[in-house]
Amino acid sequence: MYFEPEYECMSRDELAQLQLERLQSTLFRLSRNVPFYRRKFADLGFDPEEFRTLEDLKKLPFTTKADLRENYPYGMFAVPLREVVRLHSSSGTTGKAVVCGYTKNDVKRWAKLAARVLTAGGVTRDDVVQIAFNYGLFTGGFGFHYGAELLGASVIPSSSGNSRRQIQIMQDYKTTALVCTPSYALYLAGAMEDVGVNPNALDLKWGLFGAECWSEAMRGDIQERLKITATDNYGLTEIMGPGVAAECLERGGLHVNEDHFLAEVIDPHTGQPVAPGEKGELVLTTLTKEAFPMLRFRTGDLTRLIPGTCPCGRTFLRIDRILGRSDDMFTLRGVNVFPAQVEAALLTVPGIEPCYQIVLEREGALDTATVLVEASTDEYFDEIKKHQQLVLTLAKTLESIVGVSFAVKLVEKSSLYAGDACKAKRVVDNRKF
Repeated sequence: MYFEPEYECMSRDELAQLQLERLQSTLFRLSRNVPFYRRKFADLGFDPEEFRTLEDLKKLPFTTKADLRENYPYGMFAVPLREVVRLHSSSGTTGKAVVCGYTKNDVKRWAKLAARVLTAGGVTRDDVVQIAFNYGLFTGGFGFHYGAELLGASVIPSSSGNSRRQIQIMQDYKTTALVCTPSYALYLAGAMEDVGVNPNALDLKWGLFGAECWSEAMRGDIQERLKITATDNYGLTEIMGPGVAAECLERGGLHVNEDHFLAEVIDPHTGQPVAPGEKGELVLTTLTKEAFPMLRFRTGDLTRLIPGTCPCGRTFLRIDRILGRSDDMFTLRGVNVFPAQVEAALLTVPGIEPCYQIVLEREGALDTATVLVEASTDEYFDEIKKHQQLVLTLAKTLESIVGVSFAVKLVEKSSLYAGDACKAKRVVDNRKF
């Protein structure tokens, strides 16, 4: 099944020509309307009129998350704010979020691309789609919502949390497609087992999961326990949200929507392209975004290009599932978290030392995170009330600033240090995907 077969199945030659024309237009827009890129191009002596081939893309500068933070909130916008009809944001590493804007045309294209993802995952206009992503500044909920509506499916915006209510909705509203994180899907499976709900008695057929890393073993577990066909999808707020890439029902890699995004895989240390099939960092360039175009954005996500063609008939290149990160960022319950973000929150609370460690575990189907923090004096171990109050304050501060809950454990001063340097690895990930 295809949503836009004229694009999804177009010849590689036609696609390359379309990409070149759209990239040339994007480069003109960046040069004309975004001071950051205008300066970058001037430093390189680059003239968009001289851009003649897609191979020249490799000569142009990367865009990083640091660049986006330094231009917070609207410095990277390519249109006046009056033309922006939607604002979303991702979590920031120092308390500042990356603010992303959408014009009316951007929102329409986003809906079409989300509809492609849903169609590739088996969803049709006859389905009832339960979206258990958070509805807010996070792009997941709204992206799939408008895509499902455009497809003609019935949409249940159940948002996240309240598993008993989610299960009741599945039963009463006859949900056929579930959209959420894979870990939440497993959590719901466990909750069903706890209350004696037989998944065979539900109408569920499809599961479209993203926003965190997961494995083939986890896919198998989800499919077995929920009796569905599970597909992976990929998006990120800085580029658009859901709709960048997705698996078809062949489940042999995620098709990148190449008519809207140019994908590269580079060595994260050298910035040079890796050979096809080798693991590297995914770099994305938008081809049709009006409000917030991105040139060679370094996602930090590790993947590889999958060679060959897909039996489904789509001609877009495929990438492997996200294999990890090139930096210390981790995803916790669908929220991107950077160690520096945790550090910035901790440093607002008196009574602790600056060294810390984040330990990630998987309890059942859900991820947990514990922050080990050094207390500045022994009094926090001698007096239980002070100890409890500091732990509570730290936990509340982390949840408020980072946007996701952490357990907090106080450790003795200097226990995370070795001489002058902190010996603790900032993130210890004990989860099994």
